[in-house]
Amino acid sequence: MFTTKNKSSIKKYGMKKIINPWKNMEGYNCFGCSPDNEAGVRMEFYEDGDEVVSIWKPRPEYQGWLNTLHGGIQSVLLDEICGWVVFRKLQTSKMETRFRKSISTNDTHVVLRASLREQKRNIAIIEARLYNSMGELCTEATCTYFTFPQEKAEKEMCFHHCDVEPDEIL
Repeated sequence: MFTTKNKSSIKKYGMKKIINPWKNMEGYNCFGCSPDNEAGVRMEFYEDGDEVVSIWKPRPEYQGWLNTLHGGIQSVLLDEICGWVVFRKLQTSKMETRFRKSISTNDTHVVLRASLREQKRNIAIIEARLYNSMGELCTEATCTYFTFPQEKAEKEMCFHHCDVEPDEIL
């Protein structure tokens, strides 16, 4: 559960936690979302209407310059949340990232929000934004994904469904 004094970038009401369908799968060690990867960023995701949201705590081991969150980690966070939009709402071929403001590794948390901007046939375009704890836009990305039929997702990625918990976050 997360808390913050400045709720401008967090809309808690109506959000539901997305259940990670691979959580207990043997060999699952995703850098972005595995809860058991000690070196990973261990992201969790929530559904808030059309958006997928993640609240993440920067840590000093992920810094680039002194007390500044590494741009590569920011890209990982944005790429991961875009992937979860595809899992929950509908595979990355392209990612464009704009770094607007540095993020302190001493910040209490960052908020990521992503949503489907456009879908044409098997191509999905996802927009993602990363905010600091003050609600300031720091980094944004546009990811282009190729989607594929449910049968292929089940067979090749062991992806069967992506549900949310029944209770809303209050």
